[in-house]
Amino acid sequence: MSSMSLWRAQLLRHIPPRLRPVLRSVRTRMCPARGPNVVVEVALDATQPLRSKSFSQIKERKLQRIEPLLSKKRPHARTAMCFDFLSDEMRSIAGIDELGPESSNNYDGDALAMFDRYSDGLVLDVGAGRRTTYFPNVVNFEIAPFESTDVRGIAEDLPFEDAVFDGVISIAVLEHVRDPFRAAAEIVRVLKPGGELICCVPFLQPLHGYPHHYYNMTHQGLRNLFDVPLVVDRVSVPDSTLPIWSLTWILQSWANGLTGPAREEFLQMRISDLQGETPSYLDRSWVRTLSQDKNFELASACVLFAHKPS
Repeated sequence: MSSMSLWRAQLLRHIPPRLRPVLRSVRTRMCPARGPNVVVEVALDATQPLRSKSFSQIKERKLQRIEPLLSKKRPHARTAMCFDFLSDEMRSIAGIDELGPESSNNYDGDALAMFDRYSDGLVLDVGAGRRTTYFPNVVNFEIAPFESTDVRGIAEDLPFEDAVFDGVISIAVLEHVRDPFRAAAEIVRVLKPGGELICCVPFLQPLHGYPHHYYNMTHQGLRNLFDVPLVVDRVSVPDSTLPIWSLTWILQSWANGLTGPAREEFLQMRISDLQGETPSYLDRSWVRTLSQDKNFELASACVLFAHKPS
């Protein structure tokens, strides 16, 4: 058995038994829209038991289930597809483009296991993106109007009553919100006592995503968001977020930002060629010919200059 086949076989052991009969495929891919956090793509036909009902009927049943959980204090619009809590001010602040690029990640074994544990409850997916699989017990909260979106809003102001969800997942989202501390507090607020959280945030990933990319986090920073109001059971680095994903992403993006001889020189280099003192590389063509946008994408750090108005 190849190493990849063995790895997939190991992954399948983490898929809840109830979901294995509807498993279609398992594959890996890069997800540049949100970063390669969820690179294990598990394709399920989770609506198989509901084939006698159309998607719109399934959607309507879920929306009816969600409605009593919504905040009574926040105005919103009800469409056939979702509850929309995005005010014009929120849209402007967030820089939302209704026709902007899509983002889509599929669920890994940990998320699927949570869905299985709370098959009779509700799990909130904060920043769900476009979901190709529509789970009846997962509330897809998203800023964009995808057909899978159930509730539209921003993570810093979740439009739900307190303590209404059995679980919350947030995968590669908090780096895209203006105030991750407030978003984390909102996630804690809507969790039931005893509820579970799975949260993944990039650390060494280049600039990416829609509509903005604000904050990457160390494991200490991620823990700091939640370790007072919640009991943090563990912080881990699964196969889908090992350092190799960051290394290959940076190298591929760097190469894609070069042309001509500079690109050829860069591609011909060995790892041992990059073990020297950093200043010795500053005048190399593959350093100097990167565009400003590419430098912002891959920067080791950025420097801000500002002044206080008189």
